[in-house]
Amino acid sequence: MTIAPVQRTAPTGSSAWTDARLIMALEEVVETELNRHLKVAKDWMPHEFVPWSQGRDFDGVLGGEPWSLEQSQVTPLGRVALVVNLLTEDNLPSYHHEIATMFGREGAWGTWVHRWTAEEGRHGIAIRDYLLATRAVDPNELERARMSHMSEGFESDNSHSMLHSVAYVAFQELATRISHRNTGHSAGDPLCDQLLAKIANDENLHMVFYRNLLKAALEIAPDQAMRAIADVVTDFRMPGHGIPGFERAAAQIAIGGVYNLRIHHDDVLQPVLRHLKVMEVGGLGPVGLQAQDELGVFLGGLDAQATKFDERQAALLARRAARKAAQ
Repeated sequence: MTIAPVQRTAPTGSSAWTDARLIMALEEVVETELNRHLKVAKDWMPHEFVPWSQGRDFDGVLGGEPWSLEQSQVTPLGRVALVVNLLTEDNLPSYHHEIATMFGREGAWGTWVHRWTAEEGRHGIAIRDYLLATRAVDPNELERARMSHMSEGFESDNSHSMLHSVAYVAFQELATRISHRNTGHSAGDPLCDQLLAKIANDENLHMVFYRNLLKAALEIAPDQAMRAIADVVTDFRMPGHGIPGFERAAAQIAIGGVYNLRIHHDDVLQPVLRHLKVMEVGGLGPVGLQAQDELGVFLGGLDAQATKFDERQAALLARRAARKAAQ
């Protein structure tokens, strides 16, 4: 796919980039990143990571064996995190609608939107098949949660702005990668760990695409891009925040070390910001400079909050270990 060169500087007489102009200006970057992604991405088959031989009929129409908790070797923490990860993936139709509406369905942008959706689609397929074949979760409760969550739909916090949308997914894809990877480590099943490693690798490649796109945006519209980064970082929340019982599950996931403030600060925000050299960007106007200052202040405060969380987490885990030893 080839396209004609497009304007990479703000149009004459325009003090700010519109979404439409930014999408046009970044199309060459999207094409380059799409071609790079297609070269490095490796297809994998979800069914190869599902232990089908462990599967058997459930009760109901087929009159199989009812589900019970002891039927699976997945750890309690792994079970909670897997369900949150899966329910998050389940809202893919809404995510596709959001990005297709924002970025369009034509040219390099459209090709990326559909490719991303196809790759993300296999994540939910693989996790659900694994959970049901291994009887890791109550299938009835899982289906009720899926229906409840998807029935609410999803509306991005950043649908008002193309740059905010790009900035958000640059961080969110890495956050999802970390969540999947740590879930695999904590699940207590080597096969689950392998499956989530595959999913995490997809998410990492998606992060690289959006991160590089955000870097290009910083070059052509630095003030707007810096404002978008600061807004997204200071008000970030995961797309699964609407899942029934999300707050309770998020607390368990945080204490268990799958995803928490320290991980968010050290392993998600900082790597992306360092790569973009956000705090070193020069030539900013008043809007960009204010956003840059806000970002620095926020990161300092978040680090302090993460340190307090670390202390509380260590104390809680120590109390749990002491109670277990006393039994």
